[in-house]
Amino acid sequence: MSEDIKHECAVAMVVLRKLPVATGDFGGTKLSLLLEKQHNRGQDGAGAAILSANPEPGELPYWIAKSASATPLADVLGAIGRRALSSERIFLGHLRYATFGKNEEKFCHPFVHESSELAHTLLLAGNFNLTNAHELFDEYAHHGSFPTSKADGYLITELVAHELAGGKSLAGSISAALDEADGAWTLCGMTGDGWAFATRDPCGIRPGFYYMDDSVVVVASERPAIQAALDVPPEAVKELPRGEALIVSPDGDVAFAPVLPPRPSRRCVFERIYFSRANDADIHRERKALGAALLPQILEAADSPLEDIFFSYIPNSARIAFHGLLERLFDEHGKIRFGEIAVKDAKFRTFIANAAARREFYKHVYDVTYGLVRSGLDTLVVLDDSIVRGNTMKNAILPMLDRLCPKRIVVASSAPPIRYPDCYGIDMSTLDELVAFRALVNLLNKEQGTGNGELELTKSLDSGAPNPLMSLYAHFTDEQHCDEIARLLTPPRMKAEVKVVYQTIDALHSACPGSSGDWYFTGDYPTPGGYKVLHKALENYLDKRNDRSY
Repeated sequence: MSEDIKHECAVAMVVLRKLPVATGDFGGTKLSLLLEKQHNRGQDGAGAAILSANPEPGELPYWIAKSASATPLADVLGAIGRRALSSERIFLGHLRYATFGKNEEKFCHPFVHESSELAHTLLLAGNFNLTNAHELFDEYAHHGSFPTSKADGYLITELVAHELAGGKSLAGSISAALDEADGAWTLCGMTGDGWAFATRDPCGIRPGFYYMDDSVVVVASERPAIQAALDVPPEAVKELPRGEALIVSPDGDVAFAPVLPPRPSRRCVFERIYFSRANDADIHRERKALGAALLPQILEAADSPLEDIFFSYIPNSARIAFHGLLERLFDEHGKIRFGEIAVKDAKFRTFIANAAARREFYKHVYDVTYGLVRSGLDTLVVLDDSIVRGNTMKNAILPMLDRLCPKRIVVASSAPPIRYPDCYGIDMSTLDELVAFRALVNLLNKEQGTGNGELELTKSLDSGAPNPLMSLYAHFTDEQHCDEIARLLTPPRMKAEVKVVYQTIDALHSACPGSSGDWYFTGDYPTPGGYKVLHKALENYLDKRNDRSY
């Protein structure tokens, strides 16, 4: 993706079914590998907790380390390596992106509920976001409890621990704690007396995978992380079932228990397009299919002979989709011209205080390859995997590409336009940040002829429809919408013509058949809380508030 978008988190858990399973620090090493292989998912904070197999009275039954520094994962991995080895059984880790709360250590997972009874001591970490965390917090507080944090991870930990203290089983406690929760989650946890669990939301929105053999049970947010850490083939790693809890007893017995009724699967398709690592074989194939599907629209927008088109991509996450585009081009057209045009300078940093100077330096975050595009003759096609806000595209990438003097630039997105906010873990909860929504407002303004498109937004909000924006988007064709997005992305004094093409919803579903979670494109939210967040985001926009909508 050409712009940074904060998203999601990663969770990892290693449970030793037998002691010892190997010599050395088997569990700590595997946990460290799982976290390192999922570092793409969270860089705001990190944490790890390790449960003793034989806790002694007077000592904590677990070891824990957290960091929210500039290098949190390195801090935590270093702490794991330096700890005093003892008899340990459950290893729990987390990488955080801050979609709730601040970038502070107190918001880092795992969260801990202390108790003098080991069975009621609980540690929990997860990849999740709740749309109704505030309501759950108020209800918990009104029933006589005194929560000491508003962090959603803390809240879930306390809710599960409260049910455990009330005498429910582990599965029953998870079920009761999450019964009123609206959102998406993959949660892992352990109790002080040696129980471990992992559970996934009823729609399967957030990813979760597990592997087990006679010696170990491993859970992680991404399948390739488990494959790498355990050296096992893809078919040995299974998907956590929706609405169930994988439970490992202190004796190492494994069971699956239903905790919430499963709903239709709505796996987040953004995982397939961008977030998850592409060394998952299925995701690799799907991204290639996404790139190949764009070819007809790209050629139509390029409006040039094939020999006058230069194909490229915006590093690095669009590379696999670009491979799919190239394969189809070779199959259908033979010889083509392509190369790496935009190169992100990963070491580029600036601490200049002057705002004008900062803006000038910002344009040079990407560098360009000269001599490949023929000045005034070629159409330059650049493939990106998605366009969310469009700020980097407008302020850095397009001005840089314009220095090559192509006659036309076609920006192709392997994802459809992002028209609606997300509330299940991706940090794009405000409407005004979405270039597709800003294009809608502009089109409404032009249609009104008075610059009062917000009146139509207000009317739609007052209509009582679950998704009040759907009918407004339907006013305009996809071509009108793309043309307005292209106009918004075109920087001042741009010499080349700019066109934008997007993936279609039908092609997306065809390329990613197992992932129907597409609400940010279609407005079809999987839970009632999604529609509530959409209404709140629209209210915030009309009231000129830039607050998160959950």
